[in-house]
Amino acid sequence: MKRTIPIAKPTLGRAEAEGVRAVLKSGMLAQGEKVRSFENAFAEYIAVKHAIATANGTLALDTALKALQLTSGDEVIVPAFSFIATGNCVLFQGSKPVFADINKKTFNIDPSDVNEKITGKTKAIIAVHLYGQPAEMEELSEIASDNRLFLIEDAAQAHGAEYKKQKAGSLGDVGCFSFYATKNITTGEGGMIVTNNDEVDRRARMLRSHGESTKYHHLTLGYNYRMTELAAAIGLVQLGRLDEINGKRIQNAEMLNEKINRIRGLTAPYVDKHMKHVFYQYVIRVEADYPLERDGLASLLKSKGIGTAIHYPLPIYRQPLYRELGFSSASCPVTEDACKRVLSLPVHPSVTRSDIQYICDACVG
Repeated sequence: MKRTIPIAKPTLGRAEAEGVRAVLKSGMLAQGEKVRSFENAFAEYIAVKHAIATANGTLALDTALKALQLTSGDEVIVPAFSFIATGNCVLFQGSKPVFADINKKTFNIDPSDVNEKITGKTKAIIAVHLYGQPAEMEELSEIASDNRLFLIEDAAQAHGAEYKKQKAGSLGDVGCFSFYATKNITTGEGGMIVTNNDEVDRRARMLRSHGESTKYHHLTLGYNYRMTELAAAIGLVQLGRLDEINGKRIQNAEMLNEKINRIRGLTAPYVDKHMKHVFYQYVIRVEADYPLERDGLASLLKSKGIGTAIHYPLPIYRQPLYRELGFSSASCPVTEDACKRVLSLPVHPSVTRSDIQYICDACVG
């Protein structure tokens, strides 16, 4: 029997609704005590000194780069395979994104290619923890240290993920998270910067609030990037449920792995032994020996009520914007191949054991 299994579904309940109701009753809707409580709780969870809330994840990354004082003429090495915000936030600084290829197994930025892309203008590396699995942070940290570069973690998809038992976001100079509706935890829209650097914290707090040091005293050109009390109220409840939510995602991924690995032509996600992968997305590769091409499998699953998505169909440098800006000569062959083969299947906590069997039976045809 055909059923409907969406690709994503937020895990929200009565506690989140009560948190929002309490904020509405208080009359304090803009950034205030709830935001500060959420920042403190998130910093404690990640095990860092500082957490700075923003209105969304893109603004978290933009603010972090501004706080590191990147500017025109600087180069920042980024993965070619990521959501476009990773590259765009470099452009926001007037800086140049330099695209590195990825590891075929993990889909994360390849440290050896990063090494090849460093020039005298390179100022930073952005490591994206794609789909919920951390990048190779030890190698990237060595490269950054040897070349005196900033290392920024784009942890938008990696809430609660771990690299050698350290939380994603705590491994570089600064980490950035998103609380978009489909993320492992959500505030509807929202973001968070985390860091152990006192000066980055000071700058980021000023930048997100019109450059204020104290009320109506503006030291620098700033922005209105603040999080609302409503978003923070939801975030506090969600943070308390994060380990439970991640546990369910991991359990679903393990059940999917067991069945997907038996289907010729489909490759289940690879999980490095040093990593805790929290499966923001469960992404398979549709190989050449599968009876259908990737888009054909997506159409088949859609006909059976199974939601899928392609994360991502183009390298960032092949997006129309980047082609117009002259980035189309970039070449990342592993990324190019991944863009033709990746397919995301439902893995969120609302997916049941029966749903998983239904998905995998549909993949068999």
